[in-house]
Amino acid sequence: MKTSYSEMQLDALRELANIGSGTAATALSSLVGVPIDVSVPSAVALPLADAVDAAGAADSYVTAVVLPIFGDIDAIVLLLFPPEDAQTLCGLLGVDADSEVGLSALGEIGNILGSAYVGALGMMTGLELEPRPPETATDMLGAIVSSVLATGAEGTDVALMLDSDLLIEGTEASLSFMLVPSKDGVGEVLSRLGVNG
Repeated sequence: MKTSYSEMQLDALRELANIGSGTAATALSSLVGVPIDVSVPSAVALPLADAVDAAGAADSYVTAVVLPIFGDIDAIVLLLFPPEDAQTLCGLLGVDADSEVGLSALGEIGNILGSAYVGALGMMTGLELEPRPPETATDMLGAIVSSVLATGAEGTDVALMLDSDLLIEGTEASLSFMLVPSKDGVGEVLSRLGVNG
């Protein structure tokens, strides 16, 4: 399984992330009623173990939104919000991140962001991709990633990581977006983008 990609392939992934982030910014702005700018400073395809390490310390607490993806490739989208950023986003909606309503709000924000990225992926590649309803959990990063990967990532060696920065009326929040496709899913995406070599 290939785990290293050329600069051209990574550029294609970054372009994909930029298109998805533009769509996500528009959708999120309409949800919270204020302008939001979403940027993706980095897009990398990493071996799964490295992607998990890149997301943060295994014992750090995060709120995760999990979106199973079905279609031409099966995948799991994992959005990871550090506690302070989860609180910032929930604060815009007037709810507490630690409440049931807050978790539901983060699930909806994750759903909007994840669906925007997946929609951009489908548009650019011609792949039919359908997100399922999101699931939300707050726990240690290691526990969340282990349980998610145990349920849906058999045979997967590579994850696509997009770190996203959200700028909301001068306030910054960040999250990690991880696409964990079924076996050779990243290769299929790159092939559809015309950069498989």
